Amino acid sequence: MTKTVICLLLWLPGVAFAQRPAAHPYSWLAADHYDARQTLASRFVPPAGAARVPVAAGSFGFWLRYLPLRPAGAAVHLYNGQLKKPQTVHAAVVRIDVGRRDLQQCADAVIRLRAEYLFGQNPDKVHFHLTSGHDIWFSDWYAGKGFRVQGEDVVAAPKAVEQPTYAVFRRYLDQIFTYAGTRSVAREMQPVAMAMLQPGDVFVQGGAPGHAVLVLDVSVNPRTGRRYFLLAQSYMPAQEIHVLRNLQDAKLSPWYALEERAPLETPEWDFTTDQLRRF
Repeated sequence: MTKTVICLLLWLPGVAFAQRPAAHPYSWLAADHYDARQTLASRFVPPAGAARVPVAAGSFGFWLRYLPLRPAGAAVHLYNGQLKKPQTVHAAVVRIDVGRRDLQQCADAVIRLRAEYLFGQNPDKVHFHLTSGHDIWFSDWYAGKGFRVQGEDVVAAPKAVEQPTYAVFRRYLDQIFTYAGTRSVAREMQPVAMAMLQPGDVFVQGGAPGHAVLVLDVSVNPRTGRRYFLLAQSYMPAQEIHVLRNLQDAKLSPWYALEERAPLETPEWDFTTDQLRRF
């Protein structure tokens, strides 16, 4: 499968996109459904005096910065079409499906976005660990090396050989969502210091229950050195991925100010400073 190429202009506060990209790496969207006016970068200007941190073109952080969003004011829906309760924790809804089963919850949303990015780069780069510790590669799965859970173990279960199409990829992800979670996501990544926060990092508390939120973007005030960041989550039951509001600081929301020694308070979960991880 050829690598998807994207030509996007770096966005600066107050500067509009010159044009919509001719191609985009968001595989779930048809080419004519990507609207550069409805992306994370275009909708959320950094706080006064701050500018987005540089990210390499083609990186996970760059990909997250230009995520497509649903129109302003969109509600968050559950997998069954019902409305999330409450509707007061989100600033925007990511334009991506949630599936029709109660699978794509908090850690699964992190897996989904990371997997979509990797799939756009090269499907054979996609792999995730299950809670059991088993590393399941998409390249093995579509080549006929399936698996099934037997008690506390995971055993080989041959399946039909398929091509690495997007539909096959989504079926693979549903299996990963079923047997992965916050524990496996936490183990899959490396701890990182709060001061080193960058787009694509994850705050995660592994456990049952546990939770995970994804750092979508980071900005910095060059005069003060103050750093700010945007967060996204899914939750329980499975629901559309959404950009979180900052309920502690309505004027700054949806940006959060980085506090290196203070717990992170999000609308539905709090994280300690040692729970930041990186792929």
